[in-house]
Amino acid sequence: MKKTLTLLIGFIIFQVGFSQDQPISLSLQEAIDYALENNRTAINASRDIEAAKQQKWETTATGLPQIDASISYTNNIKQQFDAIDFDQDGVVDFGAKQSMNPSVTLNQLLFDGSYIVGLQSAKVFLEISENAKTKTDLEVRKAVINAYGNVLLANESVEILRRNVSVLEKNLFETEKIFENGLEEEESVEQLQITLSGLKSNLNKTERLQNIALQMLNINLGIDVYNTTILTDTLESLTDNNINLEILALENNVENNIDYKIANNDKVSKELLVKLEQSKALPTLSAYLNGAYVGNSDEFTYFDKEQRWIGTSAFGVTLSIPIFSSGMRNASTQRAKINLEKAETDLTETEQRIKLEIASAKSDYQFAIEDYDNKRQNLSLAERIETKNQTKFFEGIGSSFELRQAQTQLYSAQQELLQAMLDVINSKATLETVLNTPINN
Repeated sequence: MKKTLTLLIGFIIFQVGFSQDQPISLSLQEAIDYALENNRTAINASRDIEAAKQQKWETTATGLPQIDASISYTNNIKQQFDAIDFDQDGVVDFGAKQSMNPSVTLNQLLFDGSYIVGLQSAKVFLEISENAKTKTDLEVRKAVINAYGNVLLANESVEILRRNVSVLEKNLFETEKIFENGLEEEESVEQLQITLSGLKSNLNKTERLQNIALQMLNINLGIDVYNTTILTDTLESLTDNNINLEILALENNVENNIDYKIANNDKVSKELLVKLEQSKALPTLSAYLNGAYVGNSDEFTYFDKEQRWIGTSAFGVTLSIPIFSSGMRNASTQRAKINLEKAETDLTETEQRIKLEIASAKSDYQFAIEDYDNKRQNLSLAERIETKNQTKFFEGIGSSFELRQAQTQLYSAQQELLQAMLDVINSKATLETVLNTPINN
């Protein structure tokens, strides 16, 4: 029995642990699609849209028929002194001791200027929520691209540093043997030791950053921060796929930018607020229809068949006409107009800022492509220089200082190329975001 229980507990623990860390393999596009469905910020943005739809219906429903029912019961502890023959038995009663009054009322709004404005505002509010969702999706997409690229950058850096450490350890070993035979100076050994120490330190740092970059990607994906995520794309393939000069020729349509749309939403909402304040000077018209029963008795007999009920009904119309507010409505309208002017100014400012952002993003993307080509050439040159200096050093015609300088130059060129590749990917994502024209890779 104990053995069976132990096996059962172990199986449950294994299943729980397995379910909490399901390795997933994702390309960049798959990661983007996954994040748009599971990123927590994106999920809440979708909920905001649903809330806006409910608010739109809530506003609409205020102008539709409203039915309310009520029932009141009164027990006169001290009798009233109105002489009424409730029982119609010829005996005068001094007021009924108990009474009950159930009623149903239908209310209908016939005209209200603020209701009309409210319907328009609800539609704009829904549009604001939808634009906010679009902006969130664009930002999530951009964040996933950056995080995915950072993981690839860390992975590539770790691999390159490990290869460099391996090569340098071999060089150091050979140099130590040459030194032990008296054919090399001790300084050469020390120079290589300094370089190797720096490489190992960078490797340790990059390995730690590798874990942090993966955890950041998991957060953007909307999964557990410690989940095992496998990236199927490579930095080189993504770089090649993201070199697309056609995007530089796209029209700079500011109105497609999501920030412009949001700023325009703000202007429209301010226009509606002006209309709302103006509508408060208009009359409102409403109607009601009421039906009720009145039952009176000295005892609680309201569930008896013999209980008598007197039915009543009424219909009414109410017209409310604003006449004089001591300038309050005018002040509110003027304040709304000032806020509208501010929103129009903000829209103009947003338009000019977006034009600059588009121009800057295009420039950055074009530079990133050019810089990537330049860094590839530089790496090729640095590799040849390092190879020549290594050959000269072991042939005894080159100094350890020159070798270390060539190695340091090579290591810098390697990292600069990786960063240039990432810059191509990120700058294209930035340009697509500001143009609001994301292109699947």
